[in-house]
Amino acid sequence: MSYRPDLPMIVQSDRTILLETQHPLFTEARQALHSFAELLKSPEYMHTYRITPLSLWNAASAGMTCEQVLETLASYSKYGVPPTIVREIEETMCRYGRIRLEKSGDELLLTCDDKCLLAELTGYKSIAALLEPCTREDGKVIKPYARGLIKQELIRLGYPVQDLAGYTTGESCPVSWRENTASGRPFALRPYQEEAIDAFYSNGAVTGGSGVLVLPCGAGKTVIGLGAICQLQTATLILTTNTTSVRQWISELLDKTGLDPALVGEYTGDRKEVKPITVATYQILTYRPGSEDDFPHMKLFSEREWGLIIYDEVHLLPAPVFRVTSGIQATRRLGLTATLVREDGREEDVFTLIGPKKYEVSWKAMEEQGWIAEAHCREIRLPFEPKWREAYARAATRQKFRIAAENPRKLEVVRSLLDQHPQDQVLIIGQYVDQLEQMAKTLQLPLITGKVPEKERERLYQQFKQGKIKRLIVSKVANFAVDLPDANVAIQISGTFGSRQEEAQRLGRILRPKPGDNKAHFYTLVTRDTREQEFSLHRQLFLVEQGYPYDIIEMEALV
Repeated sequence: MSYRPDLPMIVQSDRTILLETQHPLFTEARQALHSFAELLKSPEYMHTYRITPLSLWNAASAGMTCEQVLETLASYSKYGVPPTIVREIEETMCRYGRIRLEKSGDELLLTCDDKCLLAELTGYKSIAALLEPCTREDGKVIKPYARGLIKQELIRLGYPVQDLAGYTTGESCPVSWRENTASGRPFALRPYQEEAIDAFYSNGAVTGGSGVLVLPCGAGKTVIGLGAICQLQTATLILTTNTTSVRQWISELLDKTGLDPALVGEYTGDRKEVKPITVATYQILTYRPGSEDDFPHMKLFSEREWGLIIYDEVHLLPAPVFRVTSGIQATRRLGLTATLVREDGREEDVFTLIGPKKYEVSWKAMEEQGWIAEAHCREIRLPFEPKWREAYARAATRQKFRIAAENPRKLEVVRSLLDQHPQDQVLIIGQYVDQLEQMAKTLQLPLITGKVPEKERERLYQQFKQGKIKRLIVSKVANFAVDLPDANVAIQISGTFGSRQEEAQRLGRILRPKPGDNKAHFYTLVTRDTREQEFSLHRQLFLVEQGYPYDIIEMEALV
């Protein structure tokens, strides 16, 4: 095996990859790896990546070939690529597309060029139960309701299905772009937004029409969703995270398209409108009176002949919505997200039921082109007072994290940071309502939590957008899909354990492009040598993978 010490990477036979962070080729290699591997650990000098079947299948679905993956590994590896890894990558990637779902008349067929493989897979009880008893030479007929279920079962067996069975047209709904927005500003799609829409639509071919588009927060994913509607000209159901986001979608629809407001409906806890374009929350769909009751609002999926369903923040899709989605595979489905990371490990369900990754653009590439703000991430580590250190030492394991997260000394750091950013628009974000209420009272700042009525939230958000208030304290209700374009500083005082997606979304609150220097500052406050510091390393994994290193600052150097 040849040895090239001038290269930055070691590829190991357990599918892990070690990448030297101080190497001149680090940034280039990291960008290349991101297409088909996931980051596991990111200490100072050596990052560890892992190649998984799903990461390879997502790469294949986005158009990457096995040869390109192997060439990338060989180009940066000190010791070459172990032969076992070469074979595993070849075998794994060639599985994508071997099993296909196709339409034949009114029947759905499971097909494969390798008849022996098809016979082997359909011999499993879990697969056979989803097939009709009739036999055909060109494939196996699946039961009408089983299009989603059989894809889920086959990916568990290691064979992702390429769904080429096509889609229903849905109810017609003509939609066109405005040349100037309703507010009078010139409007045009950005080049990457056009690319993302084209990747999803695929000129109307059966290879398009379902999939996930992955773009950074602040990149205008809502506009891409509108572009898919304009492309398909069909009745659309849009699902998103909260009522604030529902109203932002409706505002964007009316601002950038010529849609009659009478054709756009809100389906939330406040209103139940079913129109050709309907925007609903995941919460209302998953509401049920009791734990044994049905979900009364799931009927929304069949209220109209939808031609497209858009899943905003698809990484948050609740399990009950997955179950319904498995039964509507004949409807086009578009997932929008900043990260494919799911903390519940259900990435395979997104791949099979919403669709594979169709398009992705890196955060740093967007930053370099000026489409999102240049972000600087800093972790500020602070000590405990002696009595809090004692309480932490005596606490049970599950309590330790919260005690560290609610360290009272975080107030000193927040004061200092606010003094450093007197003219900036600052969000203070946290997990624990008691902590947030105490900070809001002490600093005399406005606060938004789940307790605050929707109208009051909208009023405070609007005042923040207008610059009438420059500091706003928010709970996790502002993690997702809240549009605050002028926010350029975020101070995270506590979070949800090791959630990578939450860290990414919170940085995303301040990434909208800014006039002037186009810079944003993200601070995360962590109690030193505690469970909170351990979890923070995991939280930062996704952003480190995207090229956002964290500068470590000790509180004593700041305050």
